Amino acid sequence: MPSTSPPDRIGFPALCLRGLAYILLVGALMQGVLHEALGLTGEQFSELGFTELTQSLLLATATALALAVRLLDHRLPHVALLLIGLLGASLIREQDALLDAHVFDGAWQTLVSLLVLPVLFVVIRGRRAFVAELERCAGSFAFGLFAAGFLTTYVFSRLYGRSELWQAILGEHYLRTFKDAAEEVTELFGYTLLVLAMFELLLLVRRWRRLDDASGA
Repeated sequence: MPSTSPPDRIGFPALCLRGLAYILLVGALMQGVLHEALGLTGEQFSELGFTELTQSLLLATATALALAVRLLDHRLPHVALLLIGLLGASLIREQDALLDAHVFDGAWQTLVSLLVLPVLFVVIRGRRAFVAELERCAGSFAFGLFAAGFLTTYVFSRLYGRSELWQAILGEHYLRTFKDAAEEVTELFGYTLLVLAMFELLLLVRRWRRLDDASGA
């Protein structure tokens, strides 16, 4: 009896393999965080530490993957463009200290505006197409990973990293390092989820293309 599963669904062996790879990636990143905490006395979770630099690398990778989705397939142009804008703006924001020190104070805000405003204009102008594209990929594994990464990075990490929370927990033993570690490591995990989401999205559009090729053969 032929399978009734959607032909673009991820197969079980591939799902297990990717799950193992993702677990190893998260484990490697957390090992790097531990190395930073143990080996960089006085410099833990600074702008030049492992966690901050890895955040920038993850954001650059996620932005490049979103750009690849935009360039390699025509099905999600508005969704991919919005992702490029969001991830690119986050990448620029992570370089705020560097840009303020070596370009001019407030440079990152200017660069983010130059990137985000045209992206929003295009997406809003094509909002009906954007909604249709979003509905097409909303039930995918990639979308689930992106939603988890977005909530972790832009909501949970901000609330979890509040000074008031850590002052209440630690009392007289409060040190800013605890607050910084909590916020930065949570952001690191969120950015990791966003990279995985863009990787899964790229694989999804590749599967769509293969299906199109097969149906047209």
